[in-house]
Amino acid sequence: MHKFPILNGKIIDLSKPLIMGILNITPDSFYDGGKYLSEIAIKKRIDQIFDEGADIIDVGSYSTRPGANFVDEKEELSRTLFAIELIRKYYPKAIISIDTFRSKVAKEVNDCLGPIIINDISGGTLDDNMYDYLALSSLPYIMMHIKGEPHSMQNNPHYDNVCLEVKQFFTKRIKILKDKGFDNLIIDLGFGFGKTLENNYDLMNKMDEFEEFGFPILTGISRKSMIFKLLGGTPKDSLNGTTVLNTIALLKGTSILRVHDVKEAVETVKIFNALKKKV
Repeated sequence: MHKFPILNGKIIDLSKPLIMGILNITPDSFYDGGKYLSEIAIKKRIDQIFDEGADIIDVGSYSTRPGANFVDEKEELSRTLFAIELIRKYYPKAIISIDTFRSKVAKEVNDCLGPIIINDISGGTLDDNMYDYLALSSLPYIMMHIKGEPHSMQNNPHYDNVCLEVKQFFTKRIKILKDKGFDNLIIDLGFGFGKTLENNYDLMNKMDEFEEFGFPILTGISRKSMIFKLLGGTPKDSLNGTTVLNTIALLKGTSILRVHDVKEAVETVKIFNALKKKV
């Protein structure tokens, strides 16, 4: 049994898989960059995410695709606060995650607009203050594995044994947090972040081995290059491949699917729950 995360004193029940819908308020995200910049467009996307059945909304204000533009802290915070104010206004009970590696952004959002989940693509490697803030705030934390930094992570990444090295990353960094008295964790294997096509499928194939850490697993493979580099096409052509991999991830022990296409992911989970007799 995984240790369930706690947000604002309440357990996030992961006895059945949950869906995290992506709201990218960036001009340059790899799939939907530039689509949700105005208040009207952002509100429509928020409504779509919840109308289609998402359990969590993940707000991203800084694209971390390879080669993405730098966004300063002030701009990231301004974008994030604007979107979360809208979510809180229309969906006051929503579970909100923010996709940030900056502890100051997380602190400001928490202080101004209430508790959120911190979704850190760097696993704490890009901000030396992140773990101290986690220990202080006790906010749920998604620790993702990355090799290198976003702008250069796909420049010939190499592993002798990708699964072993990712496990070593989690072992080391989970210990640091536990030594600080913090274990309100979710882990993310970091598909596409400093990994070759083969690395990504090796990790997917052995995902169930990561249950040994005792924390829920989040999987974010929605429309990523591990799909269209294998099958051809572009992110726009990759919904079917996303659904296939999401299904495999559920069978391998994933508790949260992070997706652009909420409706299709909700249907995937319903079928999975029927298969596992969790309906």
